[in-house]
Amino acid sequence: MLGRDKQKKLHKIVIVGGGAGGLELATRLGDTLGKKQKAEITLIDRTRTHVWKPLLHEIAAGSMNPDKHELEYLAQAHWHHFFFRLGEMIGLSREKKEVYIGPNFDENGVQVIPPRAIPYDTLIIAVGSTTNDFGIKGARDHSIALDTQEQAERFHRRLHNALLRAQTQTEPVRAGQLEVVIVGAGATGVELSAELHNTTRELAAYGLDKIDPDKDISISLIEASERVLPALPANLSKAVDLELRKLRVHVYAGERVTEVSSKGVYTHSGRFIPSELVVWAAGIKAPDFLKNADGLQTNSINQLLVKPTLQTTEDDDVFAFGDCAACPMPGSEQNVPPRAQSAHQQASMLVKTMKLRVKGKKRLPEYVYRDYGSLVNLGRYSTVGSLMGSLSGGALFIEGLLARMMYQSLYQMHLMALHGFFTVFMQMIARALTRRFEPRVKLH
Repeated sequence: MLGRDKQKKLHKIVIVGGGAGGLELATRLGDTLGKKQKAEITLIDRTRTHVWKPLLHEIAAGSMNPDKHELEYLAQAHWHHFFFRLGEMIGLSREKKEVYIGPNFDENGVQVIPPRAIPYDTLIIAVGSTTNDFGIKGARDHSIALDTQEQAERFHRRLHNALLRAQTQTEPVRAGQLEVVIVGAGATGVELSAELHNTTRELAAYGLDKIDPDKDISISLIEASERVLPALPANLSKAVDLELRKLRVHVYAGERVTEVSSKGVYTHSGRFIPSELVVWAAGIKAPDFLKNADGLQTNSINQLLVKPTLQTTEDDDVFAFGDCAACPMPGSEQNVPPRAQSAHQQASMLVKTMKLRVKGKKRLPEYVYRDYGSLVNLGRYSTVGSLMGSLSGGALFIEGLLARMMYQSLYQMHLMALHGFFTVFMQMIARALTRRFEPRVKLH
């Protein structure tokens, strides 16, 4: 790292949010500008470790052990020439060019880190999104979202405890006791339902002999639109719906949830689905603090309004990208969709942008969204997708082994952006060897 006197002379680039896009950006800027002492790169995140968000449904289902896939921000910062600061952004002063970070507490409520102000020359906000419960009665209190690793692990513990309780109780399994209801049939909801079908049966096989998975365990998927995966092509939606029904997942399309209680879920048609385990995966919004971020413009779901350069509309020194940004698509009234490929593309462009800003250039590149298609993974049962949507003028539908290999390659590409090819290759070999001697599901 640099001496303190020299650091003050460098252009300070502060990135808030260590998700896939933010961490990739910090890593690449650290390896270029930071390593060559052309800028000071600082990453801020409210957690100590990073897990790729598309994996959270696997952690929730128990098919993935997060300990083997999480990355320590401090270690990544040390290896890649940037600084990491633990904390949650709570405010901003554009006049002083400072980001305000709230205090950090341990599990006993003892303050570990006091509130701080971190100065910047360029601020990049990449705080992602959270689940939007639309103010539905009881949703906040009686359902679990899958926005963070902590939430995914909490749901898995509740699921595992529910199975243990059913195994040891003397009375029969009651209605809703082992029913999992997932609200929202987007990619997260669909992939979670398939993973749960597999892992609940795997868990039951580990000595839970009083539980009949086909009789006692049930999974329901509720979607307000008329089909699952409403944002994706209809042929992909139809293929996924067929696979889900083969797994005996109960799909309720065209049903809008009106209330969630401790006993189950109510819909607008008068349907009641008893359940003690409810996952809310319907809709997104940017974090609430953004709508009060010192005059920056936001939309109805708290996303920061940005120009094609990804600069916010009110301040050219503040950038935003990923799910927390409303970026216009040229020639369309729609914004760039909040998808992982969007954040990855934007992060790649911002690497070039930051190099230009450090050199004092005023003309910056503009982001153009490129749709490379969609992939939906149904665990070990199937993978389906459409590829090259914007390149071929139409979508190429794929499924089976090819689709699964391409889905897995997305995660490997993310890891290579963080670690490089050799490290990822060695990790793949190590995981392939150790999985032979481990349970297929997390048992606690």
